Amino acid sequence: MTSAEFVRMEVTDHIATVTIDRPPVNAMNRQLYREIADAFRSFEDNRDVHVAILASASERAFLAGADLRERFEGATREVVLDAGKAARDCFWAIYDCAVPVIAAVNGPALGAGLAVVACCDVIIASERAVFGLPEITVGLLGGGSHLLRMVGPYRMRQAFYTGERMPAEELYRLGAVAKVVPHEALLDEARALAAEIAAKSPIAVRLAKEALNRVEHLPLKEAYRTEQDYTARLRTFEDSAEAARAFLEKRPPRFQWR
Repeated sequence: MTSAEFVRMEVTDHIATVTIDRPPVNAMNRQLYREIADAFRSFEDNRDVHVAILASASERAFLAGADLRERFEGATREVVLDAGKAARDCFWAIYDCAVPVIAAVNGPALGAGLAVVACCDVIIASERAVFGLPEITVGLLGGGSHLLRMVGPYRMRQAFYTGERMPAEELYRLGAVAKVVPHEALLDEARALAAEIAAKSPIAVRLAKEALNRVEHLPLKEAYRTEQDYTARLRTFEDSAEAARAFLEKRPPRFQWR
């Protein structure tokens, strides 16, 4: 990853923590979109990373959505043929990341910020977190398809048309948020889950992420056949046999990435 201004990354115990820090509220501009995308793409060839956490350095917001000043004031200074490309590249870099991504949502995740969260694999939220798509209130659209991944179509449409903010507890009840925790415990909870994932075979986890992305929108029969194919691929690796041996011998596995 090249030097970044708004994104910090550290790797400890095979867990990469990607922290967004664009004061005051992590408003999303093209540079931030690119830096986030670069961070998550960098894990493709980094075997030391088994799982990632997406966090925010801001106490005011997780990600506050599009930077409206850049959108309108910057439009006269730079010609952009596809204004949405940077956002899409960011979203798909997270969705297609080689390893699972845990969102540690510490505050409002709005607009593009909600879309970023929806592209993650697991969401853990602070009790202060809220989610919403305020686009219609500021003359924009977008994000409904992301919110649809998190809630049903009727709840999504209500939230989209009104721009309301939904508390973390509601998304927990609807199954989108895995856990709502005290604010000060958020990162510890995210790291505990990340450590549990990082202890699995890194090959199995990466193949699982790829397989789940491929089957998400397939019919049941095609989806399960695809998963069987991935199981067959996994069984060609020594780490697969080691996982079975360790289970039968009641000992921790010793994975070697082969």
